[in-house]
Amino acid sequence: MQPVTDPGKTHDLRHTVLHTARLVLRSFELSDAPAVQELAARFEIADTTLNIPHPYRDGMAEAWILTHRQLRHAGLILNFAITLRTTGELIGALGLRLETAHNRGELGYWIGVPWWRQGYCTEAAAAALEFGFRELGLNRIHAAHLTRNPASGRVMQKIGMRHEGTLRQHVRKWDVYEDLEKYAILRSEFEEQHT
Repeated sequence: MQPVTDPGKTHDLRHTVLHTARLVLRSFELSDAPAVQELAARFEIADTTLNIPHPYRDGMAEAWILTHRQLRHAGLILNFAITLRTTGELIGALGLRLETAHNRGELGYWIGVPWWRQGYCTEAAAAALEFGFRELGLNRIHAAHLTRNPASGRVMQKIGMRHEGTLRQHVRKWDVYEDLEKYAILRSEFEEQHT
């Protein structure tokens, strides 16, 4: 597979695995569906994300996982299972939607409630930034969170993203218009922070 960004880089997105001190970010497998079902079924997860429904019905995890291979192969979206390095247990998900025409990516993530406030989301998101800039050669990575979910914004701040503004009533979640906080980081900023 050719790179999605810089012509000088080559990277086979189908086999991407990211390692951090405590985590392994890998492709989802159908065998992950029961864990996804259990974690995503929590109201707290659906309440603070745009695309996870509640209730999370049987079969939804399998259907979602089955979309990944084609999207990854096409270089459109990289969905990673966030797993613990020591046990392999799945604790969340991270996605990087690639916008090749503009050489940018959109970061999204969720962590299962039992693993909140332990730094796992920040660790996974930082690995995704490094991969996006150093391996894919992206110029910009952006993300957004519901204004009423400031914990997600703290993750974005910790990985060096800058707040770019508030999009008022930009999305509708359960028939309520919600404000979004927009964050981003440029490759030049990332390199400056990591020299």
